[in-house]
Amino acid sequence: MNSFQVAVIGAGVVGSLVARELTKYDLSVVLIEAREDIATGASAANSAIVHGGFDPEPGTLKARLNVRGTEKMPALAKQLGVPYRNNGSLVLAFSEQEMETVRKLYERGVANGVPRLSLLGKEELHELEPNVSEQAIGALRVASAGIVCPYGLAIAAAGNAADNGAALFLSSPVESIRREDEGFVIQAGENRIQAAYIVNCAGMYADRVANMIGDESFTLRPRKGEYLLFDSSEGQLVTHTLFQVPTDAGKGVLVTPTVHGNLLIGPTSVFTEDRNGKETTADGLAAVREAAGKSVKALNFRQVITSFAGLRAVPDSEGQDFIIRFSDASEHFLHCAGIESPGLSASPAIAEYAVELLNGAGLELKPNANFRGERKSYHWFKELSPAEKNEVIRKDSRYGKVVCRCETVTEGEIVEAIHRAPQATTLDALKRRLRSGMGRCQGGFCTPLLVEILARETGKAPTEICKSAAGSVLLVEEMKK
Repeated sequence: MNSFQVAVIGAGVVGSLVARELTKYDLSVVLIEAREDIATGASAANSAIVHGGFDPEPGTLKARLNVRGTEKMPALAKQLGVPYRNNGSLVLAFSEQEMETVRKLYERGVANGVPRLSLLGKEELHELEPNVSEQAIGALRVASAGIVCPYGLAIAAAGNAADNGAALFLSSPVESIRREDEGFVIQAGENRIQAAYIVNCAGMYADRVANMIGDESFTLRPRKGEYLLFDSSEGQLVTHTLFQVPTDAGKGVLVTPTVHGNLLIGPTSVFTEDRNGKETTADGLAAVREAAGKSVKALNFRQVITSFAGLRAVPDSEGQDFIIRFSDASEHFLHCAGIESPGLSASPAIAEYAVELLNGAGLELKPNANFRGERKSYHWFKELSPAEKNEVIRKDSRYGKVVCRCETVTEGEIVEAIHRAPQATTLDALKRRLRSGMGRCQGGFCTPLLVEILARETGKAPTEICKSAAGSVLLVEEMKK
């Protein structure tokens, strides 16, 4: 049996950052993930927005942790080698009634401590964003808001936790948790784990993990959002993240640049019963197109390169706030659940807060003198100067072979990602680290080469290489020697 002081269940952005935060101290930590890789749930498919913090109700955890997380995000992303941009956001108003709501959002933002807020009239707005619809009459400007790569942040955080001594168990779904005098015994796939404390960051399944210790204090409902992603040719259409006035269903359909130079629109907001249902629908994507067209003129839908859907775990209790507290069933079992929007924005502060709570519950925090918080980007070669590239290629010729032409990903980077913790062993794992297959051709050119490299580096047959989860093979049999 493997024994640890703290077990973190769930390797999305919150769980991964909690694990990393814990490794700042002299503790034995394990990060447990049901799937084959980091960030395959909500952290893989969302709007990638670092919200300013004007929307949550004052006094809630969402309000406090959103503002703190947004403040921490730039330095954290830089440390972990993750793309981040402080592009700011705008909440558009299309009537005097909506402008009154925008003024109330401004006041709420001030109450929440959001810095650098301002109200814009029509002339200022259109000077700032010329491609905004002529129907927009004003906006709330949130200069502190930004955009980040959510799955990149989670992967880098989990990898940095591993760099600093945390154990990482992938493909290890938690099947049972038994309480003992010394803590808990967790059965996670083939792994039997003993832990004094548990942090429940299981995303869409956090309520079911809670049920394993007899805690039925909350349930989660999946809310699906569908998106359209445009080619990088459209990435300069707007510079800010553009919102419409929020409703009870959420912040509405947005239009935003991404940190990788694309343009993203979405999401819808529809409750579903399927906790794994990430299919897109014709009606959903049509709704996204119509709503985004209200905000921005001249959207060129011929430049859409892909669509996708994500799920948010919405709690049915506790006033729709984050559920970050110890379970009534055990004072050593900490919930970080119901982390819907602005969960990504708040994630650095959630990790910080979770460790504070653990300390208050008796977990001794002695600083780890060997902690190192910096991590090199996975996709670093294209950022080098020509002279620097030539020097790297002289040392390792694999960096001179471009495998993914759309995103300029080299064989050297692919090999590095396959062997660097957390190891990329599927096509989607490589995509999340390097963007291979994410460009205009969507993997049409590079997929066969990626399969070949994965097979060579992992010692598997090409027919064993999966797109994502076990069984999602691309090749059935070899037809020609």
